[in-house]
Amino acid sequence: MVVKEEEMVLVTPGEVLGKATEVKAGKGAYVAKHNGLVYASLTGLLRTLSPPPDSPDQRPTVEVTGHKAHGPVPEPGSVVIARVTKVMTRMASADIMCVGAKSVREKFSGIIRQQDVRATEIDKVDMHLSFRPGDIVRASVLSLGDARAYFLSTAKNDLGVVSAESTAGKLVYCISKYDLNIILFYSFWIFCILQIASNIISFITLFKFS
Repeated sequence: MVVKEEEMVLVTPGEVLGKATEVKAGKGAYVAKHNGLVYASLTGLLRTLSPPPDSPDQRPTVEVTGHKAHGPVPEPGSVVIARVTKVMTRMASADIMCVGAKSVREKFSGIIRQQDVRATEIDKVDMHLSFRPGDIVRASVLSLGDARAYFLSTAKNDLGVVSAESTAGKLVYCISKYDLNIILFYSFWIFCILQIASNIISFITLFKFS
């Protein structure tokens, strides 16, 4: 293949490199199935490689050559560690902290959509019961979504919340998804009971001295 030097430009994750019908995705690039566009998956130099003259597929290949100074960059299929920053009805936002075993040097945002939380009973997923701000999650990267945020998934047994903070302010570590749910469930009810008891004491004190 021949590199077209004049087409070498700096690109960042999420930039459109072309249509899949016109170019092939090489290293550092991928095809989004929902719209057939080729996107950059990392920060680096865009190179356009011409196909051999005798190749049946005459589409040029676009690839992005990254720089080690930028640190690891999430790519589709990567396993990442992220901190949940905001939980909404249909999605949760998170900041990606590690890609594999390496910490990132740039800021990468992730989105966990309701349909990507688990593999079964998707319509019954309650985002506010699944995640809380501050939770540390292990997730896989599905693709680069909208607004420069990666779509993340926790829909596998080895993915999900690995560390959380209970209602009492204590750190809870995940032994299994079942154990973490039980701990959070009882922490919630203990908090409710203590809150009710506090309200009763306040009412009695107010009634006694009124």
